[in-house]
Amino acid sequence: MEVYTVTVATGTSEYSGTNNYIYLTLVGEKGESERTLLDNPGLDFCRGAVDKYKVSSSSPLGSLLMVRLEKQKYWVEDNWFCRYVKVEPAGGTHVLTFPCYRWLVGDMKMEIREGTAKTLRDDISPQLLAHRKAELQERQKTYRWVTWAPGIPRCIDAKTESDLPQDVRFDNEKRSDFKHSLHYALLELSLKKLALKFGKSWTDLDDFKRIFWKLRSPVAEYCMDHWKEDWFFGYQCLNGSNPRMITRCTKLPENFPVTPDMVQRSMAPKTNLDVELKAGNIYILDYAIIDGIPSNTIRGKLQYIAAPICLLYQHPDGNLMPIAIQVEQTPGPSNPIFLPTDPPFAWLLAKTWVRHAEFQMFQVLSHLLRTHLVMEVFCVATLRQLPAVHPIYKLLAPHMRYTLEINCRGRTQLISADGIFKKVVSTGGEGLLVLAQREYKTLSYRSLQPFHDFADRGVSQLPNYFYREYSLMLWEAIHSFVSGIVSLYYQSDHDVQEDEELRAWLSDVSQEGFKELPNFGLPQDLSTKEELCTVLSVAIFIGTVQHAATNNGQFDWCAWVPNTPCTMRQPPPEDKDATMELIMATLPDVSQSCVQMAITWHLGRAQPDAVPLGHYAEENFTDDQAVELIDKFRGELKEIEEHIIKNNEGVEPPYLILLPSRMENSITI
Repeated sequence: MEVYTVTVATGTSEYSGTNNYIYLTLVGEKGESERTLLDNPGLDFCRGAVDKYKVSSSSPLGSLLMVRLEKQKYWVEDNWFCRYVKVEPAGGTHVLTFPCYRWLVGDMKMEIREGTAKTLRDDISPQLLAHRKAELQERQKTYRWVTWAPGIPRCIDAKTESDLPQDVRFDNEKRSDFKHSLHYALLELSLKKLALKFGKSWTDLDDFKRIFWKLRSPVAEYCMDHWKEDWFFGYQCLNGSNPRMITRCTKLPENFPVTPDMVQRSMAPKTNLDVELKAGNIYILDYAIIDGIPSNTIRGKLQYIAAPICLLYQHPDGNLMPIAIQVEQTPGPSNPIFLPTDPPFAWLLAKTWVRHAEFQMFQVLSHLLRTHLVMEVFCVATLRQLPAVHPIYKLLAPHMRYTLEINCRGRTQLISADGIFKKVVSTGGEGLLVLAQREYKTLSYRSLQPFHDFADRGVSQLPNYFYREYSLMLWEAIHSFVSGIVSLYYQSDHDVQEDEELRAWLSDVSQEGFKELPNFGLPQDLSTKEELCTVLSVAIFIGTVQHAATNNGQFDWCAWVPNTPCTMRQPPPEDKDATMELIMATLPDVSQSCVQMAITWHLGRAQPDAVPLGHYAEENFTDDQAVELIDKFRGELKEIEEHIIKNNEGVEPPYLILLPSRMENSITI
């Protein structure tokens, strides 16, 4: 008779415990233990419990391969979340850990493997090979691809979040918080009887201060005080909500007839536009992709969209300054070029049209498409093609937390035909999808790699570009960590090439997820360890750093509505005779402003159950070397955090969005 000490850990979130029957069987290379009832129903397996039991076997089991868990209804159906099982043989010198981190829903049986990460070539046992195959077959039935709309990345086959498997759903606390936070924000504004004033314009710019109450942040208030200033406009091109738009300009576009004389007064002494173009000090924002996008109609009133071109000058004093703006793409008498020397209201209105275009670009393209939707492709492919014991599954699992549910909620509540965007955003409805489809056609794997992105945009030397500096530091830390993990389990390039599960994963990403994008540029076959490290680093970077850069500051930059308006209610100006009355009639109305402030607070605020980058609540890796690499990664992130904090001493406004401690390990909002 062999007796094993078994430790079973129940999840810590609400409703993780169960009062159902739980049975456990140890599966070894020489046989199985007795099927053992572990608890008295209703007494053990409480939320957060770590319970110990004795499990016997009449004959030696040899090396333990798996633990079989079974749940059966006792009185009422009661799901159970198992964190892990640990097994210690009698007189044993070591404890085996079997990570689970899954829900047992209904009467079901589940077999979980010992935690040592193994690629397909590492498994020689027919029983373990059969388990790998069966796990993937079951997952591929559960997680299926679907096309939500043509011309954008494919996604999980789930009409609403309720169609998702329990394993990828929000915990109950997250679900409750998500539901109530937006209601709270809208309630705060409704208490001031503002949100109900549909169609009513603000009287003047100071009126927008009436929605600054409990919903506020230091950067949002700084923005409120400085949004009219040209240096602050330029600062936001580098470190605002859409820091990946600005590009070095070496030659003016033909449809942007700016002459040196027009901007001479904006230049430093003894220089001119032609000289500065050659010197590499001229930059451009060109929103041509928005040109012709269908405009939304909100409560029967047509909204307006423009596709501006904005020229900026890196001044010797260190500030990036806007020097010319054309509000629409086609030049002509009714589309003048606005200059800082124009009447103040005219220049302010032109800058506001650029900032309105920024709202559309960062929300729909930089945020939704290039982080949420791209990351969903990696999530679905990972769930379909990599078993839980695979080292790459273990690496990516923490970076997939909640992403499928938040994306489902986005499709049903935010960007749907009757979602929030349709109610308050100028590109809501058809325009949003057309814009995403245009960008998707040009989306490239290369552009998702930050070092290539900065080089291709010619912005590697721009001063005070904190987003570039910090994101490259974080990229290097992520890539170093990923390289360490990959080298633990792949000794050579040949090992990567021979991993059939890895090849199936990459094929699912490129052939299914990015099915309509044949020129995406992702390698069709991974031939080297370095190629694998880059792909994995891109996925993790998108789900952490890039998402934080576009999501976490949206309340800071959008709460003061005139700075980044969600919609425009009057057509673009055809002359420079702007007045305050025209500006107020163009900006979002009272109700739209309230919703913009509420939704950007709801989406940009720190999440109460956030898991910061580098922290792994679920210990999927049990190998000592892998755990050491995780600890080293955390140490590097701590050093980056200290560097960012030191760099921001005395800086106004501070750029703290990319602090690792404020950055989630996955896209959860």
